[in-house]
Amino acid sequence: METNYTKIADLLFPDVDKTPDYYLSLYPRRKLKDGAIVTRFAPSPTGYVHMGSLLTSFYDYVFAKQSGGVFYLRIEDTDLERTVENGVEGIIRDLKAFDIKPDEGVDLDKNSYGPYGPYIQTERAEIYRTFAKSLVAQGKAYPCFCTKDEIDAIRHTQEANGESQIGYYGKYAKCRNLTFDEIKAKVDAGLPFVIRLKSTANVGDRVKFTDKIRGQIEMSDSINDVIILKSNGLPPYNFAHAIDDYLMGTTVAIRSNEWLNNVPEHMQIFKALGFPQVEYAHVAFIQKIDETTGTKRKISKRKDPETAVSSMLEAGYPTQSVHEYLYTLANTNFEEWRLKNPHEDLYSFPFTFEKISLSGALFDIDKFNDVSKRVISNMTEDEVYHGMMKWAEQYDKEWAKIISQNPDYTKAFLSIDRHNQNPRKDIAKYSDTKALYSYFFDELFDGNYEVDDTFRYSDIKPIFEEYMATFDPKVDKDTWFNNIKAIGAKYGYASNVKDYKRDPASYHGHCGTVCNYIRVALTGRKNSPDLYSICLLLGRDRMNARLKKFLDLYCK
Repeated sequence: METNYTKIADLLFPDVDKTPDYYLSLYPRRKLKDGAIVTRFAPSPTGYVHMGSLLTSFYDYVFAKQSGGVFYLRIEDTDLERTVENGVEGIIRDLKAFDIKPDEGVDLDKNSYGPYGPYIQTERAEIYRTFAKSLVAQGKAYPCFCTKDEIDAIRHTQEANGESQIGYYGKYAKCRNLTFDEIKAKVDAGLPFVIRLKSTANVGDRVKFTDKIRGQIEMSDSINDVIILKSNGLPPYNFAHAIDDYLMGTTVAIRSNEWLNNVPEHMQIFKALGFPQVEYAHVAFIQKIDETTGTKRKISKRKDPETAVSSMLEAGYPTQSVHEYLYTLANTNFEEWRLKNPHEDLYSFPFTFEKISLSGALFDIDKFNDVSKRVISNMTEDEVYHGMMKWAEQYDKEWAKIISQNPDYTKAFLSIDRHNQNPRKDIAKYSDTKALYSYFFDELFDGNYEVDDTFRYSDIKPIFEEYMATFDPKVDKDTWFNNIKAIGAKYGYASNVKDYKRDPASYHGHCGTVCNYIRVALTGRKNSPDLYSICLLLGRDRMNARLKKFLDLYCK
């Protein structure tokens, strides 16, 4: 019988002249220090990278980084029908944009780098065919010539018979015991075939395995004779990942929990190949609150475009903000750690599998923005300026041109309220900056003012006239503010808020009200950074011009 298996293997793979030993020697075991983890981000180029994929790559990156191991990128493109044009380049660009750097993998020109390549699966077809041939030669796999109609007929028969298992197995595996002569006749007739692995399980068998996140799991073993090589000579995911994870030295395969139910068949493939089982860590899908139903659901590429990496790039979220937010999604104890260590380096956080959420992290754009505001508030004005310029040069050339003409002026207004004990948190992303700071530039100041019925225009005119006459840019902030209090007091405004609150009927407002009149006239907004700093930065002439413009519009 052994001879027949060998003859079948040679018949099916006449062009394969290597053995598994050749590749086992070509890809030697990695020399790693104790505790080092080798991870891989292995996406299919079937569309854009979204937050879920980015989080998985982040797990891979951080676990390898903190353990002194290796993180590599592998492109799993054997599903040719789902591969999209420029999909590989998009994946690489998105990872690079957010500073997730593989130690080995594929560059933008689709060239592999690293000692275990190629890292694109379609370029490894010969390897998969070699191992498939070996399994056939050992009697562990066989060719299946069944058509789609025949497979459908098997399923219908199983359903009619009330079978507990639906699939290609046991007595329903029509091609499992074909003789050499029967196989040769079909091959000579040009019939297409796939290669199936002979399952070693029976109905009712159970298997146990340990997941790095979920602990010990028990489930039904796989009784189906699964396809390990398609009719086009390329493997599906199940076979390709087992070979590549072993040859490339993966120690932990971090992947979506959609693959959890496939572990039993993957265990059989590893065993058939004679490879030790790779450790798995199955992460739950990222969820969000559905705006229509108010319930949690898996994020969707179609429904949630804001979760696409390209959307985050266009919005201008800094890399550090994205990483910080990914940590909040990745480990349930990160936020507590961050509160205790507000200024610690992000990567000093002790990342663990045990603290990965079993139910799936919740994507919250408002929380993402809050995290990013805190991150940006802790940056220097130079860091914000350079990040803002880099974003604007690609996404808002008008803004880039304006802020590049006077970098020192731009950095000056970015520095307002930045070096306080509690710095101002108003920038969530670089796309916010134009709207937030446009009033610093005359060409962008639109003359729209946040006025309301509380504005006493009859008071504003004399207040502004006296303020313009007495403003002195050389005095300190306290002196400047005392002058505003004195002006306001002349026209019925309390010099401090407490006096106003104690007897509001006796005043038109308080010193803060006077400041608000000036603020709105200078910026158009009721909310802005420190008013004193704005006045100094605009300078007397520009400040007075804006105050007069406001008077002309509202206080004639």
